[in-house]
Amino acid sequence: MPVSAPLRALSVLVGLPVLLFALITWQVVADGPLVGVDERLSGALVHPDRFAELLSDLGNVQVAVPVLVVALAYVAWHGRATGVDLWWLPPLAGALAMVLVPALVAPLKEWTDRPGTPAVPPATGYYPSGHTATAVVAYGTAALLLLGRLRSPAVRRALVVLCAVLVLGTSYGLVRRGYHWPLDVVASWCLGVVLLTGVRLVDRRTPPGRTPRGVSRSTRRSSSGTPSSSNGPS
Repeated sequence: MPVSAPLRALSVLVGLPVLLFALITWQVVADGPLVGVDERLSGALVHPDRFAELLSDLGNVQVAVPVLVVALAYVAWHGRATGVDLWWLPPLAGALAMVLVPALVAPLKEWTDRPGTPAVPPATGYYPSGHTATAVVAYGTAALLLLGRLRSPAVRRALVVLCAVLVLGTSYGLVRRGYHWPLDVVASWCLGVVLLTGVRLVDRRTPPGRTPRGVSRSTRRSSSGTPSSSNGPS
């Protein structure tokens, strides 16, 4: 049977991060050539300062998870208010993705047993970066679920930019401060993309809200962003 275009796109979206993650993990465990490049790059980038410290804190559970919780609460409320039958499913998928972060990262840290950079006290268990994975999944899930529920294109663009700034800022801060090697961060990006893809799939497959009584389908289409001459102030 021919593979549909969305399925091919999904295979690429999940397959490439999985392959890259497998390659990086293999190099870390085997102490391969990429590790030498990684260490040299880290040596050029590390410069511990207060700004890098603050950026790395964006990946703290105490910072990122409350942002996600607020977003999930809004998505749940919005779904119920608009009559979505399975309104609880996207928020549940987002929460599950967040729970999977420590469930995946902790065993990988123990298995790879990678030492930290010279900028931190001697220890092991730095691969992959838990702070990066937390930032990617928390901020990424919040943005993904909110995007489909915001009408203004400008607000949606701003949300995407804000999400990217938070994730990249966290990643840069962790490497700059010396808390993680660059490959630790890239590997967590890969994990995050796979988890976010799952959240996106659940959200897209959740049935839309029912049309309220007395409201025509055309009016409902207009309220969800389709141009219509009957559009008025929201």
